[in-house]
Amino acid sequence: MRAILVGAVESSAVALSAFARSAEWTLAAVVTLDEGLAGRHSDFVDLGPAAERIGSRVIRVDNINRDTSLAAIEAVGADHVFVVGWSQICGSRFLDLAPNRVIGYHPSALPRMRGRAAIPWTILNQEPITAGSLFWIDGGTDTGDLLDQHYFHLSPGETAASLYAKHMEALGIMLDRSLASLARGEEPRRRQDEACATWCARRTPADGRIDWSAPASEVLRLVRAAGRPYPGASTNAGSAPLTIWAAEPVPDASRHLASPGQVIAVADDRFVVMCGARSAVSVTEWGAGERRPGLHAFLGRSD
Repeated sequence: MRAILVGAVESSAVALSAFARSAEWTLAAVVTLDEGLAGRHSDFVDLGPAAERIGSRVIRVDNINRDTSLAAIEAVGADHVFVVGWSQICGSRFLDLAPNRVIGYHPSALPRMRGRAAIPWTILNQEPITAGSLFWIDGGTDTGDLLDQHYFHLSPGETAASLYAKHMEALGIMLDRSLASLARGEEPRRRQDEACATWCARRTPADGRIDWSAPASEVLRLVRAAGRPYPGASTNAGSAPLTIWAAEPVPDASRHLASPGQVIAVADDRFVVMCGARSAVSVTEWGAGERRPGLHAFLGRSD
Protein backbone atom coordinates (compact mmCIF):
# COMPACT_ATOMS: atom_id res chain seq x y z
CA MET A 1 0.00 0.00 0.00
CA ARG A 2 1.10 3.56 -0.69
CA ALA A 3 1.04 6.40 1.80
CA ILE A 4 1.91 10.07 2.01
CA LEU A 5 3.11 11.49 5.33
CA VAL A 6 2.61 15.17 6.20
CA GLY A 7 4.57 16.50 9.18
CA ALA A 8 7.54 18.44 10.49
CA VAL A 9 8.18 17.52 14.14
CA GLU A 10 9.33 14.61 16.29
CA SER A 11 6.01 12.77 16.05
CA SER A 12 6.37 12.95 12.26
CA ALA A 13 9.79 11.28 12.56
CA VAL A 14 8.20 8.52 14.67
CA ALA A 15 5.63 7.99 11.91
CA LEU A 16 8.32 7.91 9.23
CA SER A 17 10.16 5.21 11.20
CA ALA A 18 6.96 3.15 11.46
CA PHE A 19 6.59 3.18 7.67
CA ALA A 20 10.25 2.29 7.24
CA ARG A 21 9.82 -0.90 9.28
CA SER A 22 6.51 -1.91 7.66
CA ALA A 23 6.70 -4.57 4.98
CA GLU A 24 3.18 -3.80 3.70
CA TRP A 25 3.58 -0.09 3.06
CA THR A 26 5.51 2.16 0.69
CA LEU A 27 5.94 5.74 1.86
CA ALA A 28 5.61 7.40 -1.53
CA ALA A 29 6.21 10.96 -0.34
CA VAL A 30 6.90 13.05 2.74
CA VAL A 31 5.38 16.53 2.77
CA THR A 32 7.20 18.81 5.18
CA LEU A 33 7.99 22.47 5.85
CA ASP A 34 10.37 24.58 3.85
CA GLU A 35 13.62 24.58 5.81
CA GLY A 36 13.44 28.35 6.32
CA LEU A 37 10.23 27.90 8.34
CA ALA A 38 11.75 25.62 10.99
CA GLY A 39 11.16 28.32 13.60
CA ARG A 40 7.43 27.63 13.52
CA HIS A 41 7.98 24.60 15.76
CA SER A 42 10.10 24.32 18.91
CA ASP A 43 10.39 20.58 18.18
CA PHE A 44 11.03 20.87 14.43
CA VAL A 45 12.67 17.86 12.76
CA ASP A 46 14.01 17.95 9.20
CA LEU A 47 12.47 14.79 7.71
CA GLY A 48 14.26 15.17 4.37
CA PRO A 49 17.37 13.03 4.99
CA ALA A 50 15.45 10.13 6.58
CA ALA A 51 12.81 10.22 3.84
CA GLU A 52 15.43 10.12 1.10
CA ARG A 53 17.15 7.15 2.74
CA ILE A 54 14.02 5.02 2.31
CA GLY A 55 13.33 6.28 -1.20
CA SER A 56 10.48 8.67 -0.41
CA ARG A 57 9.97 11.82 -2.44
CA VAL A 58 10.36 14.97 -0.33
CA ILE A 59 7.87 17.78 -0.97
CA ARG A 60 8.62 21.00 0.92
CA VAL A 61 5.78 23.49 1.34
CA ASP A 62 4.99 26.66 3.24
CA ASN A 63 1.22 26.10 3.17
CA ILE A 64 -0.42 22.70 2.76
CA ASN A 65 -3.51 24.27 1.16
CA ARG A 66 -1.67 26.20 -1.56
CA ASP A 67 -2.44 25.20 -5.18
CA THR A 68 1.15 24.13 -5.83
CA SER A 69 1.20 22.00 -2.67
CA LEU A 70 -2.06 20.27 -3.54
CA ALA A 71 -0.93 19.61 -7.11
CA ALA A 72 2.32 18.02 -5.93
CA ILE A 73 0.49 15.77 -3.46
CA GLU A 74 -2.13 14.77 -6.01
CA ALA A 75 0.58 13.83 -8.51
CA VAL A 76 2.06 11.31 -6.08
CA GLY A 77 -1.17 9.42 -5.40
CA ALA A 78 -1.64 7.24 -2.32
CA ASP A 79 -4.04 4.85 -0.64
CA HIS A 80 -3.94 6.89 2.58
CA VAL A 81 -2.54 10.21 3.73
CA PHE A 82 -1.20 10.53 7.29
CA VAL A 83 -1.04 13.97 8.91
CA VAL A 84 1.21 13.66 11.95
CA GLY A 85 2.77 16.75 13.53
CA TRP A 86 1.38 19.46 11.27
CA SER A 87 0.02 22.69 12.75
CA GLN A 88 -1.89 24.01 9.74
CA ILE A 89 -5.53 23.06 9.32
CA CYS A 90 -5.95 20.82 6.29
CA GLY A 91 -8.66 22.38 4.13
CA SER A 92 -11.42 20.66 2.19
CA ARG A 93 -9.43 20.60 -1.05
CA PHE A 94 -6.64 18.74 0.69
CA LEU A 95 -9.09 16.22 2.20
CA ASP A 96 -10.65 15.70 -1.23
CA LEU A 97 -7.33 14.33 -2.51
CA ALA A 98 -8.00 11.16 -0.50
CA PRO A 99 -11.68 11.18 0.52
CA ASN A 100 -12.26 9.47 3.87
CA ARG A 101 -8.68 8.20 3.79
CA VAL A 102 -6.80 10.96 5.63
CA ILE A 103 -5.58 9.93 9.08
CA GLY A 104 -4.43 12.32 11.79
CA TYR A 105 -2.73 12.04 15.16
CA HIS A 106 -3.55 14.00 18.31
CA PRO A 107 -1.74 13.78 21.68
CA SER A 108 -4.83 13.44 23.87
CA ALA A 109 -7.61 11.03 24.71
CA LEU A 110 -10.05 12.33 22.10
CA PRO A 111 -12.67 13.66 22.37
CA ARG A 112 -11.01 15.24 25.42
CA MET A 113 -8.63 18.11 24.74
CA ARG A 114 -9.20 18.79 21.09
CA GLY A 115 -7.28 21.74 19.71
CA ARG A 116 -3.87 23.23 20.42
CA ALA A 117 -1.14 22.62 23.01
CA ALA A 118 -2.69 19.41 24.33
CA ILE A 119 0.48 18.26 26.12
CA PRO A 120 0.93 21.39 28.29
CA TRP A 121 -2.80 21.56 28.96
CA THR A 122 -2.82 17.92 30.06
CA ILE A 123 -0.35 18.80 32.83
CA LEU A 124 -1.98 22.12 33.71
CA ASN A 125 -5.37 20.45 34.02
CA GLN A 126 -3.88 17.68 36.21
CA GLU A 127 -5.21 14.88 34.01
CA PRO A 128 -4.45 11.55 35.73
CA ILE A 129 -4.68 9.53 32.50
CA THR A 130 -4.47 10.38 28.82
CA ALA A 131 -3.96 8.73 25.44
CA GLY A 132 -2.56 9.20 21.99
CA SER A 133 -5.25 9.11 19.29
CA LEU A 134 -5.21 8.21 15.61
CA PHE A 135 -8.37 9.42 13.88
CA TRP A 136 -9.92 9.91 10.47
CA ILE A 137 -9.69 13.62 9.67
CA ASP A 138 -12.98 15.27 8.73
CA GLY A 139 -13.99 18.90 8.31
CA GLY A 140 -13.85 19.66 12.05
CA THR A 141 -10.97 20.14 14.46
CA ASP A 142 -9.95 16.73 15.86
CA THR A 143 -13.56 15.55 15.53
CA GLY A 144 -13.23 12.58 13.17
CA ASP A 145 -13.93 8.93 13.95
CA LEU A 146 -11.25 7.16 15.96
CA LEU A 147 -8.95 4.66 14.29
CA ASP A 148 -6.94 3.73 17.41
CA GLN A 149 -6.04 4.96 20.90
CA HIS A 150 -3.33 4.03 23.37
CA TYR A 151 -3.91 5.02 27.01
CA PHE A 152 -1.37 5.60 29.78
CA HIS A 153 -1.14 7.23 33.21
CA LEU A 154 0.62 10.44 34.14
CA SER A 155 3.02 10.59 37.06
CA PRO A 156 2.53 13.29 39.74
CA GLY A 157 5.71 15.01 38.59
CA GLU A 158 5.08 14.66 34.84
CA THR A 159 6.91 17.22 32.73
CA ALA A 160 6.28 18.30 29.16
CA ALA A 161 9.38 16.35 28.11
CA SER A 162 8.41 13.13 29.89
CA LEU A 163 4.81 13.32 28.67
CA TYR A 164 6.02 14.05 25.14
CA ALA A 165 8.21 10.93 25.30
CA LYS A 166 5.24 8.82 26.46
CA HIS A 167 3.20 10.10 23.53
CA MET A 168 5.98 9.22 21.07
CA GLU A 169 6.05 5.68 22.44
CA ALA A 170 2.24 5.44 22.22
CA LEU A 171 2.29 6.73 18.64
CA GLY A 172 4.80 4.11 17.57
CA ILE A 173 2.69 1.34 19.12
CA MET A 174 -0.50 2.59 17.47
CA LEU A 175 1.07 3.00 14.05
CA ASP A 176 2.56 -0.49 14.04
CA ARG A 177 -0.81 -2.11 14.71
CA SER A 178 -2.86 0.33 12.60
CA LEU A 179 -0.64 0.01 9.54
CA ALA A 180 -0.98 -3.76 9.81
CA SER A 181 -4.78 -3.63 10.13
CA LEU A 182 -5.16 -1.14 7.27
CA ALA A 183 -3.01 -3.36 5.07
CA ARG A 184 -5.46 -6.19 5.79
CA GLY A 185 -8.31 -4.00 4.55
CA GLU A 186 -9.63 -3.22 8.04
CA GLU A 187 -10.63 0.40 8.72
CA PRO A 188 -11.87 0.81 12.32
CA ARG A 189 -14.02 3.92 12.72
CA ARG A 190 -15.38 4.63 16.20
CA ARG A 191 -17.44 7.79 16.56
CA GLN A 192 -16.29 10.29 19.20
CA ASP A 193 -18.74 11.00 22.02
CA GLU A 194 -19.52 14.72 21.73
CA ALA A 195 -20.88 14.78 25.29
CA CYS A 196 -17.32 14.15 26.52
CA ALA A 197 -15.57 16.70 24.30
CA THR A 198 -13.32 19.42 25.73
CA TRP A 199 -11.19 21.99 23.89
CA CYS A 200 -7.71 23.43 24.43
CA ALA A 201 -6.85 27.00 23.55
CA ARG A 202 -3.66 27.96 21.77
CA ARG A 203 -0.71 28.77 24.03
CA THR A 204 2.06 31.30 23.37
CA PRO A 205 5.34 31.95 25.21
CA ALA A 206 3.51 34.70 27.13
CA ASP A 207 1.29 32.03 28.70
CA GLY A 208 4.41 30.66 30.40
CA ARG A 209 4.84 33.84 32.44
CA ILE A 210 5.17 32.96 36.15
CA ASP A 211 2.84 34.64 38.63
CA TRP A 212 4.85 34.46 41.84
CA SER A 213 1.77 35.38 43.88
CA ALA A 214 0.30 31.97 43.01
CA PRO A 215 0.93 29.04 45.39
CA ALA A 216 4.12 27.07 44.81
CA SER A 217 2.09 24.09 43.56
CA GLU A 218 0.73 26.18 40.66
CA VAL A 219 4.14 27.65 39.85
CA LEU A 220 5.69 24.16 39.76
CA ARG A 221 2.88 22.90 37.54
CA LEU A 222 3.49 25.71 35.06
CA VAL A 223 7.24 25.03 35.05
CA ARG A 224 6.60 21.35 34.28
CA ALA A 225 4.00 22.10 31.59
CA ALA A 226 5.91 24.84 29.78
CA GLY A 227 9.33 23.16 29.75
CA ARG A 228 11.22 21.53 26.89
CA PRO A 229 10.47 21.04 24.07
CA TYR A 230 8.38 24.20 24.63
CA PRO A 231 9.72 27.71 25.38
CA GLY A 232 9.77 27.32 29.19
CA ALA A 233 8.29 29.21 32.13
CA SER A 234 9.53 32.79 32.27
CA THR A 235 10.15 35.61 34.71
CA ASN A 236 12.40 38.65 35.00
CA ALA A 237 15.66 38.96 36.90
CA GLY A 238 15.68 42.71 37.40
CA SER A 239 15.03 43.95 33.86
CA ALA A 240 16.42 40.85 32.12
CA PRO A 241 14.24 37.90 31.04
CA LEU A 242 14.96 34.58 32.72
CA THR A 243 13.65 31.11 31.80
CA ILE A 244 12.91 28.66 34.61
CA TRP A 245 13.39 25.11 33.30
CA ALA A 246 13.10 23.06 36.50
CA ALA A 247 12.14 23.64 40.13
CA GLU A 248 11.28 21.70 43.27
CA PRO A 249 8.96 22.28 46.24
CA VAL A 250 10.39 23.75 49.43
CA PRO A 251 9.19 22.29 52.75
CA ASP A 252 8.17 24.62 55.56
CA ALA A 253 8.59 27.84 53.60
CA SER A 254 6.02 29.50 55.87
CA ARG A 255 8.78 30.43 58.31
CA HIS A 256 10.14 32.94 55.80
CA LEU A 257 8.82 36.49 55.80
CA ALA A 258 9.17 37.67 52.21
CA SER A 259 7.13 38.98 49.31
CA PRO A 260 6.16 36.76 46.38
CA GLY A 261 8.94 36.83 43.78
CA GLN A 262 11.68 37.56 46.30
CA VAL A 263 14.77 35.33 46.36
CA ILE A 264 15.06 34.05 49.93
CA ALA A 265 17.97 31.60 49.70
CA VAL A 266 20.91 30.87 47.41
CA ALA A 267 23.15 27.81 47.07
CA ASP A 268 25.77 26.81 44.51
CA ASP A 269 23.28 25.01 42.28
CA ARG A 270 19.89 26.55 43.09
CA PHE A 271 17.99 29.51 44.45
CA VAL A 272 14.71 29.71 46.33
CA VAL A 273 11.88 32.07 45.39
CA MET A 274 8.96 32.99 47.62
CA CYS A 275 5.49 32.31 46.19
CA GLY A 276 1.97 33.04 47.33
CA ALA A 277 0.21 31.29 50.21
CA ARG A 278 3.51 31.43 52.19
CA SER A 279 5.05 28.77 49.97
CA ALA A 280 8.26 28.66 47.91
CA VAL A 281 10.03 26.86 45.08
CA SER A 282 13.67 25.91 44.67
CA VAL A 283 14.84 26.66 41.13
CA THR A 284 17.33 24.05 39.95
CA GLU A 285 17.69 24.87 36.25
CA TRP A 286 17.46 28.26 34.59
CA GLY A 287 18.72 30.12 31.55
CA ALA A 288 18.80 33.39 29.64
CA GLY A 289 18.82 32.74 25.92
CA GLU A 290 21.55 30.17 25.20
CA ARG A 291 23.41 30.72 28.47
CA ARG A 292 22.94 30.04 32.16
CA PRO A 293 23.75 33.26 34.05
CA GLY A 294 25.47 33.08 37.43
CA LEU A 295 23.34 33.53 40.52
CA HIS A 296 24.96 36.88 41.26
CA ALA A 297 23.24 38.26 38.15
CA PHE A 298 19.80 38.17 39.67
CA LEU A 299 20.14 38.18 43.45
CA GLY A 300 17.26 40.12 44.91
CA ARG A 301 13.73 40.29 43.58
CA SER A 302 12.25 38.56 40.51
CA ASP A 303 9.24 40.44 39.12
